[in-house]
Amino acid sequence: MREREKGFQLKGARIAAVSLGDIEYARIFRKDTGITFPLLIDTDRVGYRAIDLGVGSLFHLFRADNREARASAKAAGHSQHKLGKNPFQLGGSFIFGPGNVDLYAHANATFGDNAPMADLLDALP
Repeated sequence: MREREKGFQLKGARIAAVSLGDIEYARIFRKDTGITFPLLIDTDRVGYRAIDLGVGSLFHLFRADNREARASAKAAGHSQHKLGKNPFQLGGSFIFGPGNVDLYAHANATFGDNAPMADLLDALP
């Protein structure tokens, strides 16, 4: 997201991320990644449960799509950050518009199943 933030800003969008970690984890993550957008903390997973995001398992680690995502991330220079208190919580990507309109929703099926950036940008008016 950090690399594409400007593209979102040009379309009038603002980015926010949600973390399961505590304030110390968030501080370290912000420093390590260099993100400048808000990083919200949801240690009790209230938001994750409200939008019904799934939870992975050890078996997800061995899925071919997850293995490919890890290899792609590593090739791009990304590395795993410290694990949070629930490392199996799956994430998602969402775009909300004015007037409480859902413009895009992607719930990750496994680790590394992130929404394509092009799809996120295309969902913006």
